[in-house]
Amino acid sequence: MTKLLIRLFVKNSEDVKNPKVRVNYGHLGSITGVICNLLLCTVKIVIGLLIGSMSIVADGLNNLSDMGSSVISMLGFRLSAKPADSDHPFGHGRMEYLSAFTVAIFILVVGAELLISAVKAIVSGADAPRFSYLSLGILVFSILLKLWMFLFNRKLGKTIDSPALAATAQDSLNDCVSTLAILVCAVISMNVTLGFNLDAIISVGVAVFILWSGIATLKDTIGELLGRPPEPELIKSIEDGIMSFEGFLGIHDLIVHNYGNGRRFASVHVEVPQDVDVVKCHEQIDICEKVVGQKCGISLVIHMDPVNVNDESVNAAKEAMIGIIGSISPDLSLHDFRMTPPSSERTNLIFDVVVPNSVGLTEQQLDEEIKKRAKQIDSTYECVITYDKSYV
Repeated sequence: MTKLLIRLFVKNSEDVKNPKVRVNYGHLGSITGVICNLLLCTVKIVIGLLIGSMSIVADGLNNLSDMGSSVISMLGFRLSAKPADSDHPFGHGRMEYLSAFTVAIFILVVGAELLISAVKAIVSGADAPRFSYLSLGILVFSILLKLWMFLFNRKLGKTIDSPALAATAQDSLNDCVSTLAILVCAVISMNVTLGFNLDAIISVGVAVFILWSGIATLKDTIGELLGRPPEPELIKSIEDGIMSFEGFLGIHDLIVHNYGNGRRFASVHVEVPQDVDVVKCHEQIDICEKVVGQKCGISLVIHMDPVNVNDESVNAAKEAMIGIIGSISPDLSLHDFRMTPPSSERTNLIFDVVVPNSVGLTEQQLDEEIKKRAKQIDSTYECVITYDKSYV
């Protein structure tokens, strides 16, 4: 069914890097969500009101909010596809994250309203509803439809790497669980006489589950808006691509900025021998930017760092400092090493140290420890250190 819908409504569906194709995928998911949720919310609210079931009415209102979320997602996809302009030079790709954020807020609002209503029903001692076979049929149909919507949106979300569709898929799965809980409640109520309102108690559990899923979705979306580190696969692909070029000795200071799917920008420093032909090296860097950028789907900028690789005293000092830093923490790394001519009074070792968040030492503590150990190797060594943060 999913493949058929994609084939019918998404032209050139395999070209997922094309912004227009992404928008069409988003529209397909959103329109399908509007139709399915409109059907479910109408039927559930009517049945719930007729039999007096707060949980079924609440489930119907949840579907109504899902329909609103689908409309928001559709708007988000349309806005995210807008080209860059003078006010937004990196495009509007993050609008997709904002739409996912709004969906998460909808989920939280529905969960809070359901929790309040359920607690009030328990406190007031409201009578439990009388379920019918018709209501059971509606609940079973709802579970099956929502399960299909989960699989459908998950497929679309993975195909175009969309956080908005991923959030919608998770919401559909949450609906399956909550409706299943109501179905179990209905079956028990029809066959067992209870001295309490099981419908209201089940509603509390459903509300807590909805709130938990809303918080999880909100956390993921906020992470995207604040800026997550790039995926390890992308980092490795960039590193392998750059180091496949002859003459490049190493890379450091890799930074990836994400402005939405298909709008990633990266910068990196590449070390080359200091006696290299600058013109040829620059030409090779231009080629590398283009080849690696196209392969990884990013806009890549490379800065060239010349390093001395032919001086034995410099190489020996560098290896000594790498050993010192590695003994302090294996997560530390060194780059841009330079050295002034050896002197009987003072020899400057100038380098950068990358300090990931996993290293539990302050820059001052690191500075003192590195300089102390360098002095133990050679009393003339004076370390001039710049501390960098790792952004990957």
